[in-house]
Amino acid sequence: MIIRIINRSKNGLPGYETIHSAGMDLRADLEAPVTLKPMERKLIPTGLHIELPEGYEAQIRPRSGLALKHGIGIVNSPGTVDADYRGEIKVLLINFSEEVFEVKAGDRIAQMIISKHEKVDWEQVEILNETSRGAGGYGHTGIG
Repeated sequence: MIIRIINRSKNGLPGYETIHSAGMDLRADLEAPVTLKPMERKLIPTGLHIELPEGYEAQIRPRSGLALKHGIGIVNSPGTVDADYRGEIKVLLINFSEEVFEVKAGDRIAQMIISKHEKVDWEQVEILNETSRGAGGYGHTGIG
């Protein structure tokens, strides 16, 4: 699949780090470092604009290494970039740790996965078909 992209950053295009990677790393496009205090959140620009085909979305997800080593996550995870959005992709980082964290230009801050999705039409009914699970929700199996 080919996706049209505008790169206004000083970074290269997002790419897959390994042959079986699902996500591509997104990098910070900053003029100066950004400091995230504990429990602080900031919108970090990437300098990227994309044109997704209809029926696709870009999911913006946290990087596991940043989460494990520094407690850095994404507030609205996964974030969604819709096919009709043409603005700059920005990542809403949050510092869950007790230490100050600095984001520098070029840092890998998130990963992006391109995913196909379906559109639905609703059929309003009075009764749903029964299943063995039924209405069992959170913790209904009693397992961990």
